[in-house]
Amino acid sequence: MNKIQKLIAELCPQGVEFKELGEVAKVLRGKRLTKKELSDNGEYPVFHGGLIPLGRYDKFNRKARQTMVINTGSVGEVVWSGVDFWSSDGTFVVETPDNVDNKYLYYFLKTQEPYLKTQKREGGVPTIDRTAVEKLQIPLPPLAIQQEIVNILDKFTELEAELEAELEARKKQYEHYRSKLLTFNNINGWQYKWLTLNDICSFEYGKPLKDMERKGGNYPVMGSNGIVGYHDKFIVESPCIIVGRKGSAGVVNWVNENCYPIDTAFYIKLLTDEINLRFLYHYLMKIGLSQEKQTSGVPGLNRNDAYLKKIPIPPLDEQNRIVEVLDKFDKLVNDISIGLPAEIKMRKQQYEYYRNKLLTFEKAA
Repeated sequence: MNKIQKLIAELCPQGVEFKELGEVAKVLRGKRLTKKELSDNGEYPVFHGGLIPLGRYDKFNRKARQTMVINTGSVGEVVWSGVDFWSSDGTFVVETPDNVDNKYLYYFLKTQEPYLKTQKREGGVPTIDRTAVEKLQIPLPPLAIQQEIVNILDKFTELEAELEAELEARKKQYEHYRSKLLTFNNINGWQYKWLTLNDICSFEYGKPLKDMERKGGNYPVMGSNGIVGYHDKFIVESPCIIVGRKGSAGVVNWVNENCYPIDTAFYIKLLTDEINLRFLYHYLMKIGLSQEKQTSGVPGLNRNDAYLKKIPIPPLDEQNRIVEVLDKFDKLVNDISIGLPAEIKMRKQQYEYYRNKLLTFEKAA
């Protein structure tokens, strides 16, 4: 920040010029490709209506190091491409003149995402007009200042990427040990009992709750894939396992609070004291339930099919030992209050703080 302040004092002491983006850059719409033209092994990524490439193609229509604004699908999202790519008609690409650093433009437009998302035009396919991008007021400090801002923000994003990569490696390590610890054979004198889910638990339906009834209260309302609101009453005591019934069918969630599952979810009720609920959760995470969902209409989990799943029942002390080990891994990769998730969250907040601070300028008179 000190270096930036010195550069501003030296190069633009009277403030920074602001201009409409359309005055200094070209906002270009891409060209649509048909599905037949896309392939999995084309040389260049094809961007359409999201942050993830739609497919690949053997030609490109935009050079590397350019910024896109998504105008359909994930409307208003800002995407950077470090490689040559094909821009479809679901994206605008902003071409900059020599006095605007491409990456500086990207970082600035990221600060404008909340505004761009409000410019979504409804009716038919949601989209955003080119003029909403062209009318944005962009600060234009001298190129040296732009490049120094990019250097600073790049360091933040590189560090965050390194942490994300390390977290992904930890997740794979966790999944490896989970698979290893939850693979049972009748060896060393142990004769593990195998029961079906139907023998040890029941999948109870959540209760309907109108949207207006989810606006307040102390207890989380649980849908098929997490919290969808709060209510002043609960119907399930903690801890509990919530399983997606419709929508995100088969998704397994562990909830440490008294909660209110709605009718898009099941909650699990144990029928025996032979099993540790947390052990059951880890085992369900290992085997998955999403493959039991019905695919016609709205995806829905068929609980009768899920009931046929077999679960090993080792002695309780063995279950407790396994839970203790897996919980340590689980906290490292999933708990946002500790470990890598907490550090990534902190770095994101730090990056956003400095990005906003670095891109806020006093306007020249």
